[in-house]
Amino acid sequence: MILWITLLILLGLLLFIAELVLLPGITLAAVGAFICLVAAATWAFVGGGLVTGFIVLGIILFCLSILTLLFLRPKTWNRVALKTNIDSQVQPVEIEKQVEVGVQGYTLTRLAPMGKVQIGDTIFEAKSLDSYIDPRREVVVIGYDNANIIVRPL
Repeated sequence: MILWITLLILLGLLLFIAELVLLPGITLAAVGAFICLVAAATWAFVGGGLVTGFIVLGIILFCLSILTLLFLRPKTWNRVALKTNIDSQVQPVEIEKQVEVGVQGYTLTRLAPMGKVQIGDTIFEAKSLDSYIDPRREVVVIGYDNANIIVRPL
């Protein structure tokens, strides 16, 4: 009897930990933990009497309190949390500072209406306003749209 009560308590505590850490909210793990722990306490009251039942109930409540405090502390989550800061940018330098209006280049891909152009030694994302532009065609920069260059064919 003590073995089964102990196994039910351990299973209930494992399901409780899974509920706290892996599956927050009311899920099957929470329901399973509740059923296991209530079954262990009931079995202790029925099979061992009042003293054994209250001892088992006290052990269950103590373990649940300790686990809750342990897993809900911020220090616990700081050990497993990602500590890397992402400080990169999509466009590190403003496009207006890299390419001036009137500069010529050529298309690497078809601009329909977006595609890649090469201006000097640098490849940029470009946009054509009026028509599709085939690959390997000369283009001229006529403006900017956010991080894109607006071009037209020569």
